[in-house]
Amino acid sequence: MALQVGLVGLPNVGKSTLFNALTNAGALVASYPFTTIEPNVGVVPVPDPRLQTIARIMQPEEVVPATLRVVDIAGLVKGASKGEGLGNKFLGHIRNVDAIVMVVRCFADPEVPHVTTDLDPVDDIETVEVEMALADLTTVENTLERVRSQAKANPREYASQLAHLEALQQRLATGQPLRAPDVPAEERDMARDMQLLTAKPRLYVANIDEAELPEGGRSTERIRELAAREGATVLPICARLEAELVESLKPEEAEEYLREMGLESSGLGRLIRAGYHLLDLITFFTITGGKIARAWTLHRGETALGAAGAIHTDMQRGFIRAEVMHYDDLARWGSVATLRERGLVHIEGRDYVVQDGDIIHIRFNV
Repeated sequence: MALQVGLVGLPNVGKSTLFNALTNAGALVASYPFTTIEPNVGVVPVPDPRLQTIARIMQPEEVVPATLRVVDIAGLVKGASKGEGLGNKFLGHIRNVDAIVMVVRCFADPEVPHVTTDLDPVDDIETVEVEMALADLTTVENTLERVRSQAKANPREYASQLAHLEALQQRLATGQPLRAPDVPAEERDMARDMQLLTAKPRLYVANIDEAELPEGGRSTERIRELAAREGATVLPICARLEAELVESLKPEEAEEYLREMGLESSGLGRLIRAGYHLLDLITFFTITGGKIARAWTLHRGETALGAAGAIHTDMQRGFIRAEVMHYDDLARWGSVATLRERGLVHIEGRDYVVQDGDIIHIRFNV
């Protein structure tokens, strides 16, 4: 599965610039609201040096990385939940993503007007949060009305569902996001099934001036203080610099420049690592017939049967067993034959819990 993240925020905060930096897709960028009408979608490879090491050892004909889908969603404004700006259409685009990356403007630029007179990142975050919460509240209240009508004929059957919906309604009405750690598992599961916006995992990107790299300034600190209350991660990124590096330098030159700026990797690399941590994802690898080395994404805790399904549903249906070795062992010993001699290739059943870095070969019936 491809991890899908949505870039959201107010207009003119740098979402499309960041999107271009991440995907090199050339989305239109301009200094006026609603430059992005329909969401731009980019599919980018996930950088993983382990895949390159596997390819060097196995010499496959093709190397296929895991992918990240980045969705640039048009800027939200105050009143979006009531149809202001382009309103509910934008909010609807957010429902399909796995995680929300909220881009917050922390840079000053007189040529790029902000939607408010003062540059206040915390106020900007609260504006977007309120609109998403109001949209969620409308969804929950509409669902409540429908379920209450259904419950008239059989109250017991719907009692639990109604109780959870009413609890969600109460939380939203009092301004509590549904991703908060104190939300009970049953309510959280229901919110996720309903694709409620405030239940989605959250990352904050502080879009800062180049001079504030690598940690960001006071505005970034204010975002960190807010994010700490919900256990969220804040990534300081200069979207304009990242976009310029993509356009003007080779990848290795860009990496060297970023290291000189005190950054361990590009914004894409840091965003992907944070996204994998946020969604509790791991990477496993396959080598198909010695010809294709490929990386796959899986939720931590999933089994070999789930890994088979991530590759192809036919593999999942006809699963027999999985041959498993680990990247660290292959990197150390340099060949599959040596791993077999040392007993480092093991046979596992469908209930085996896949580990990050596993290299798996699925045996199955067609």
